[in-house]
Amino acid sequence: MSDRLIYLPLGGSGEIGMNAYVYGYGPQEKERLILVDIGVAFSDMESSPGVDLIFADIRWLEKNKDRLEAVFITHGHEDHIGAIGHYWEKLGVPVYARAFTANLARHKMADRGQPEDVVRTVSAWPEMTEAGPFNVGFLPISHSIPESAALVIDSPAGRVIHSGDFKLDETPVVGEAFEPELWKEVCKDGVQALICDSTNVFSPHEGRSEASVGPEIEALVAAAPNMVVATTFASNVARVKTLAEAGQRAGRSICLMGRAMRRMVEAAITTGVLTDFPKVVSPEDAASMPRENLMLLVTGSQGEHRAASAQLARGKYNGITLKEGDLFLFSSKTIPGNERGVIRIINQLSEQGVDVVDDSTGKYHVSGHANRPDLLRLHEVVNPVMVIPNHGEHRHLREHAKLANEAGRASIVAVNGTMLDLSGEQPSITGYVATGRVYLDGDVQIGAMDGIVRDRLRMAMNGHVTVNVLLDEDDEPLGEAWVDLKGLPELGRSDAPLVDVLEEDLTQFLGRAGAKTLANDDKLEGELRRISRNTSRDEIGKKPEVTVIISRLS
Repeated sequence: MSDRLIYLPLGGSGEIGMNAYVYGYGPQEKERLILVDIGVAFSDMESSPGVDLIFADIRWLEKNKDRLEAVFITHGHEDHIGAIGHYWEKLGVPVYARAFTANLARHKMADRGQPEDVVRTVSAWPEMTEAGPFNVGFLPISHSIPESAALVIDSPAGRVIHSGDFKLDETPVVGEAFEPELWKEVCKDGVQALICDSTNVFSPHEGRSEASVGPEIEALVAAAPNMVVATTFASNVARVKTLAEAGQRAGRSICLMGRAMRRMVEAAITTGVLTDFPKVVSPEDAASMPRENLMLLVTGSQGEHRAASAQLARGKYNGITLKEGDLFLFSSKTIPGNERGVIRIINQLSEQGVDVVDDSTGKYHVSGHANRPDLLRLHEVVNPVMVIPNHGEHRHLREHAKLANEAGRASIVAVNGTMLDLSGEQPSITGYVATGRVYLDGDVQIGAMDGIVRDRLRMAMNGHVTVNVLLDEDDEPLGEAWVDLKGLPELGRSDAPLVDVLEEDLTQFLGRAGAKTLANDDKLEGELRRISRNTSRDEIGKKPEVTVIISRLS
């Protein structure tokens, strides 16, 4: 049986978030494996109410963990690193990352009570790490977080470049610039496959450098007469630095607010990514300073309910209240799906008389992902036999594959669970594995098919009825049925309390029910549920979720 090189996305292909990509080399179904990234997605009230985080379903990898050699993390964004503390125990292998990312990974491991020493710091290219049949190197690439890297993955079947998230920025403010000559040198002897970020494939213009936003932000902050507050992704250390320097030059004291903002800056300073960040003041000191001399850098650019931005918008945070004439800058792009939370904050700020500036003009934010012309440029620099799109919704993957095909390169769309053989001149589908989502609900991981989130959605949409009945030793009803309602109107179409109408219909049924029904809990529960739903439908036009509690005297 001949050896083969496989690629299997378990998360991040066909969606944005939860990145988890498996590579393997060896005989069929005996390949030695590595995992690239292990990230999370974030929940929303419409599709996953009450859920804290969403993980990729890695059951296939768990079943084959005896074949797994290592995990490699490309960079420190949550959708690439966020699940490491939750999932490491199921994998039990070394984790490799560059210094800044490794610092974040160790924090995540410690937060979950996992061993920090399994996270191993590696240097950038040309250092290589051996993992079974693979040799893996971290090739610097610019992105919106420090020390991002593409992975150079060597196997007997050839060299693969896994781009990770990237942009082609040659003046990135913080972190490493894109070096085309270095990339050409790495790829000069041939690349079998480029596995490539697809996020901005529909953006037709060349991407802008991080350095281009500095002058615009500086001018805005300098002209502000009162307190300035700015929010951005905490992980975008370059932007945080740009904002802080703009405030410093305008004669303002800088205050970081929000745990993630402080942790990212501390990690960047600890690992040497930031060497000249402006001096900051504590929130306690900031509260007593003249407002016109203060600039707050806060978390919550995506409308997160508990973040500093949202709390300031609701009234007060760390002793600081916004006032009319203050300036609030969103130096960030709103991720699709987060619009409602961001707009809510903007309206709350407006009600306080705060002047809000967002990125609708394009002046105060640049994307961390490569646009369409930049993707083509990377294809040309790498010059691979094939291009496999990843990191994007299906429409992004399909468009990216078309882009590669138009330039004469082999390509294929591989969504989560699609196993590809990358060994030949053309990528080919060699099988499928079951994939899905796992929810972190409080402290417990639950499967998407467990029905818990589904039931929660049904209760949110339809309300809930609890029915209680009591029967004696002879299976005869003792008294009337009684009902409790949650999330339902008090009055129905008959202008009588819904509780009364339900209790009357249920009690009438108990009075006429046959002995066999009254003696059988399952039959009785089914009938009581049916009547509750039908009566509710007639009264209020909804069929609620129903819980029936049958108590019997013995």
